[in-house]
Amino acid sequence: MSVTAQDVQHVARLAELAVAEADLPALTAQMNRIVAFVAQLSELAEGEASGAFVAGPDHTPLRADEVRPSGLARPPQAFAPEFVDGFFVVPKLGAMEEP
Repeated sequence: MSVTAQDVQHVARLAELAVAEADLPALTAQMNRIVAFVAQLSELAEGEASGAFVAGPDHTPLRADEVRPSGLARPPQAFAPEFVDGFFVVPKLGAMEEP
């Protein structure tokens, strides 16, 4: 597949980009290099691809899940206006009160 200057102009119009006529040859060459690079993927044999690529080691050890204190400088009940049974108590909103 080859990209033409008209293709570049069409893509530029779709992307709402202004492209000068002087820039068309360079952009056409760049897009042709991109298309050629992507076309190389079809040359990869089916058997060579062993699945999705995941960067990093084959096995990453997981740490144990541990519940640890949050490390707050002060506990919530120290700065909350009202704190009951582990919950912040807030005033009722007027719109939520029944008439």
